Amino acid sequence: MKAVLLALAFLLELALLVAAGWWGFTRDVGWPVRLLAGLGVPLLIAVVWGLFCSPKASVPLPAPAKLSVQAACFVTGGLLLALAGRPVPGALLVGLWAVNKALLTLAHDPV
Repeated sequence: MKAVLLALAFLLELALLVAAGWWGFTRDVGWPVRLLAGLGVPLLIAVVWGLFCSPKASVPLPAPAKLSVQAACFVTGGLLLALAGRPVPGALLVGLWAVNKALLTLAHDPV
């Protein structure tokens, strides 16, 4: 079960990056700005995730702080999808992440 949850977590992280890119490429601005937003925002999120949230993070954080950064990343992704005209997928992204995170926490530290 834990392997399935970890695989889903990885897929959700990829979906987060796709959501950020989708938002950037759907902006109603010139193509240079769309290109910058469509590639730059996912890159920024990936750097933040790599620094603070990945299993081999460069900057180790206490669990509550790490959870806060992860939540901020996913809420940002959901909000960006909503701003791109896709509020339901945005809400699903955040909701699936929250459920998956809760299940992973329970699988790691059963009560």
